[in-house]
Parts: sequence; structure tokens; C-alpha cells
Amino acid sequence: MTQLITCNNIIYLRNTSSLHWHSVTRMMSEESQPMRQVDLGSPLDPPVSGNWFPSPPPPIYTCTLSPELEAKALEELQEKPEWRLRDVQALRDMVLKEQPNLRTRLDDAFLLRFLRARKFDYDRAMQLLLNYHGSRCSWPEVFQDLKPSKVKHVLDLGFLTVLPHPDPDGRYILCLRPGKWKANDYPFEDNIRAIYLTLEKLIQPEETQVNGIVILADYTGVGLSQASNPGPFLAKKTVSILQDSFPIRIKAVNIINEPRIFKGIFAIIKPFLKEKMAERYILHGSDMGSLHRHIPQSVLPEEYGGVAGHLNMSAWSKLLLDSEEEFVVEFCQPDPLEGVVLPSSMMFEGDQPRGSQDDDSFRGLRSQLYYCY
Repeated sequence: MTQLITCNNIIYLRNTSSLHWHSVTRMMSEESQPMRQVDLGSPLDPPVSGNWFPSPPPPIYTCTLSPELEAKALEELQEKPEWRLRDVQALRDMVLKEQPNLRTRLDDAFLLRFLRARKFDYDRAMQLLLNYHGSRCSWPEVFQDLKPSKVKHVLDLGFLTVLPHPDPDGRYILCLRPGKWKANDYPFEDNIRAIYLTLEKLIQPEETQVNGIVILADYTGVGLSQASNPGPFLAKKTVSILQDSFPIRIKAVNIINEPRIFKGIFAIIKPFLKEKMAERYILHGSDMGSLHRHIPQSVLPEEYGGVAGHLNMSAWSKLLLDSEEEFVVEFCQPDPLEGVVLPSSMMFEGDQPRGSQDDDSFRGLRSQLYYCY
């Protein structure tokens, strides 16, 4: 049986016997497909409403990287243009051979995200892909029926946005304002849902896959109620998903206006961070001068001592909400793995067997997190 779903001029075909999604447009000639142009523009050009964020690669994959970004990808990610599609095919073959029942996209653009995130190491890219899908099974409160309309209340609250201008290194800036959320507003998991959808949108353009992103977290208004929620267990799950299960390069996390209680919050998170990631956390307090040494004023809103206008929370919300259809295709289809038990041997690097005495440790948690039932 074959199922067709159309989204953003791409026809997705699913053969229910193979459980894999394919882009039908890959079978058409390149000459028959109009190529979508990607134009980042000047970093300080005012964004055009609804059209300020770069597009994903075209339906039939054609590299959209500039020569400068191709050189950067070669230097930092070991991505060789002449080997790019060969590497993608190698990862595709690994999926088909080692995990034939895994429901996943297999198109070039999608698999490239995982190769770039793991510097074209096939095994590590495969592991990341498994983690990516395993996380969806492990946390249904976050991933079930995941689409922008379900987190509109989070967006309306002003919990997060993406600044319209990338920094001088081409990295878009995800701005989080956890103080806007109160524990009695809605479940903490809704914040994770909004962050995850934002990351999914951010990672679509190849520029982000190469440059990575920067996080700016404004802790104004964060008090004891936010600090005690989500607690260590959900903190572990959140860090594990964002650090080990998503194909994006987080290059810096800038914390501003953090209260004294933030030391307690960070003490909960830090044990679960890899050393390299922990080193990327920068605490600025209320010192805007310190922040400007890491993020220039030219891309920051006036609220953070910048010159790029007032903080606009609506542009990113509109972009996400306008992308509802593509997220329905990606996250809201019936799960072909429902009722399928994957082999217990499908464990992840560093995991311990379930039921070990160290169940409360992070490794014990990761074993539970990455099992897919």
C-alpha cells in the first residue's frame, strides 16, 4: 500500500511495507523542477515580513552553500563537495541494512543534517539518527501531535523567538525568556515542544547546518517556582534530547540577567552536559558590555543594548504557524512502529542495561530514553 502526502511542493511517498518516506520529486529530472533561490541578504537589511528566513534546499537536492560556506564546511566538518552525495548514499545504505524497520526520511537534504552534525562520521551520524527517532518514542508528552498550533499559547506568551539578523558568523540567535513562564500557566513540556519546533525550522537551511546557532537566554523574572520545575528528571531528558538527539550545532549559550538562584539551576543541568557544551555557557549577569563582546549590538534588539529595533516576538511566531502543514507531515502521521518492539541490543553508546543498580544515573536514564517501544 502506498500513501502520498504533499507539502511545500514536495510529494512524500510512503510504502507501508518498507516504512520509509521518500521524496517522489527525486525521481524527476532536475530540468523539470524549478530551483528555489536562497538569499540571506545583508545581515543588517530589515527583514521582509514572512520572507526573512532562508529556505530549505530545493526538492531535488542541490547544494545552496556559498563558496565561502563550502570552504568552512570542508575545514570544520570535513565535508568534501565531490564526496557529499556519496557520503549521503553511504548513510542511506546503513539505515536500510541495519534498521530496515526504522520510519525515517531518506532524502539527501534530511540525511545531510546528521552527517554535518557529526562531521561526516557515518557511525556517529547513524547513532544521532537513531537517537533522534528514539527520543520521539521516549517522550510522548512532547512529541505526540507536535505542530505549531499546539504551542501557540507558548509563542503568544513571548517565551521564545529567533532574532531576525544572524551574527557576523552567520549564526541565527534563539532568544529564550524563561521568566515569562509560570508553573501554573501550562505544563513545562509545552516549552520544550516550542523549542523543538523552532530547532526543526532553524535546521532546514544548509547555512544553519554549517554555521550552527547561538542561544541567548534572558532570565529576568525567573524565581523559585521556575527553578524547581522541571526538576532533575526532566532536566536530564531535555539536555539529552537537545545535546545528543538533534542534528544542530549549538555554538554558544549566553545567559543574561540570571538571578542568584540560577547557580542552583545550572548545578542541576551541568552534570548532564558534555565538557565542550558546558564550556560554551557564558554567564553575563546584567553586564550588557560583556554580552556585546560575544553578540554585537548590530544584531541585538534595543532591550539588550542593541540597535536592531525593538524585540519582535511575532515574526518568528508567524513563520512557525505558517509552517503548520510541513510539521503535520513530519510529526502527525500514524506511527508505523506502533506495536513493534525493537531489539534490546539496540543500545546507545555509553548506555547500561535497563534494570541496573545505577538507574538513577544519567546513563541509566539515557538507556530508558532511547529505547523505542
